[in-house]
Amino acid sequence: MKGSDASRRSPNELRRHLRSLTERRDAVLIPGAADALAARLIEDMGFNAIYVTGAGLANSQLGVPDIGLLTASEVAHATAQIADVSSLPLLVDIDTGFGNAVNVYRTVRMLERAGASALQIEDQVFPKKCGHFSGKHVIPLGEMLGKLKAALDARDDPNLQIIARTDARAVEGIDGALDRANAFIEAGADIIFVEAPLDMDEIRRIAALPAPQIMNIVIGGSTPMLPLEELKSLEFSIVLYANAALQVTISAIQNMLGELHREGSLSGYETHLASFEERQRVVAKPFFDALEKRYASE
Repeated sequence: MKGSDASRRSPNELRRHLRSLTERRDAVLIPGAADALAARLIEDMGFNAIYVTGAGLANSQLGVPDIGLLTASEVAHATAQIADVSSLPLLVDIDTGFGNAVNVYRTVRMLERAGASALQIEDQVFPKKCGHFSGKHVIPLGEMLGKLKAALDARDDPNLQIIARTDARAVEGIDGALDRANAFIEAGADIIFVEAPLDMDEIRRIAALPAPQIMNIVIGGSTPMLPLEELKSLEFSIVLYANAALQVTISAIQNMLGELHREGSLSGYETHLASFEERQRVVAKPFFDALEKRYASE
């Protein structure tokens, strides 16, 4: 269902491709998707990968904040839906792994089958909170290392990358966060994600870690929004804009509904909306029309 048979790549091919991207340390820009429609738009605009955002799934699918209310099966279902319509690698947020190390093992197996190319696991206590909320807590380092080792052992494809995230900056300071990051590297994590640094000094210290790095830009969050070229110069591997698409969607829907409520009509507002034709193009209606024609009875 990915637009055409020619665009299909196997999960193993997608994972190899994502690994090659992260190893370049060239600040690959990856937006977040909370559903299959957003994933189609990201691919249509020419990006190289998609971030399946846990916060976005909680907000858009459940209508709740990012406070650990998602389940592993809900994330796996959303990932499978996105993988079905996208030919891009998927980095998937699995929060804390949905339990202890044994739960993490099962979660990784489930998400690998669903089509993930990389999985992000964090060291918060359960239930977790958004990385840019206050009041976070982290589990003991030894417990997190057990979860990380379980994640590494569970994968069938060695190119399924495991992203180890620490939220310790808000709890133990930047030194504590970097100590944890180094321990994750020693345990075999493929990519390191130190969440919510506060300034350029902290960002430079994170960039100096001896492993591929993620920088997460949250509009309105704790981390400064740096130019992409600056993050490239620091050799970050990935730059996430995890929920910018979701934030602009909320604003656009509010504006449209406000107009409809005030005026009782959207006459004159049409230029703010995608056309009917563009809507059908984005969801690949021509592809399905062609399928219908191909399989029509004589």
